Amino acid sequence: MTFKPLARSSSRSGQMAIILDADVIIRGERGTFDFSGWAASHPEDLFEVAAITVAELWHGVERAVEPHKSKRRKYLETILAALPIVPYTEQTALEHARIWAELESVGKMIGSYDLIVAATALERGSHVATFNQRHFAPVKGLKVIEPR
Repeated sequence: MTFKPLARSSSRSGQMAIILDADVIIRGERGTFDFSGWAASHPEDLFEVAAITVAELWHGVERAVEPHKSKRRKYLETILAALPIVPYTEQTALEHARIWAELESVGKMIGSYDLIVAATALERGSHVATFNQRHFAPVKGLKVIEPR
């Protein structure tokens, strides 16, 4: 599996950076979504994973029982070896706090992990790929796509 990483200093003209939500990777692992095929059909896009999503995915591995645990671990290791992981930085924290306060003030709070994924994407000017668009809908300015 090959994915193009997004370098902070690279030119992004004509390229779309996409932060993958956990559900996209999970459906790929479960075989309910052709993740590799979808990624291959977007050769100009740059795929990344937010650090919080890595924690969510490893949590799934830790909760699994054998023999599924080994299969899930191998799949996740393969995916993560191919994708850049976007760290939670001070700049991400500022964006996170801004979105959190905004959503809280209008009573439209979203899940804690989704909030961090959204902050990561907004801070980088990236899209979020997810099958749970409604989770991200309250976040103003966030570009969300559903993989097909």
